[in-house]
Amino acid sequence: MKQDIHPAYHEIKVIMTDGTEFTTRSTWGTPGASMRLDIDPKVHPAWTGVHRLNDAGGQLAKFNKRFANFGIKK
Repeated sequence: MKQDIHPAYHEIKVIMTDGTEFTTRSTWGTPGASMRLDIDPKVHPAWTGVHRLNDAGGQLAKFNKRFANFGIKK
């Protein structure tokens, strides 16, 4: 392995959205820096299972209106 080509690997403090903190090692920032998260597993829909659909009904209504007379006639 080549010497002196890798970024510095040090401890940082990660602050979650609810204020809880933990220490981890990372190449981000400087030693002792604090990373404040905007989204974490406690609030992100991928982990919580709570999904919000933005304007899904509006898009569907727009589609149905546009193609209402298209295709098979009754």
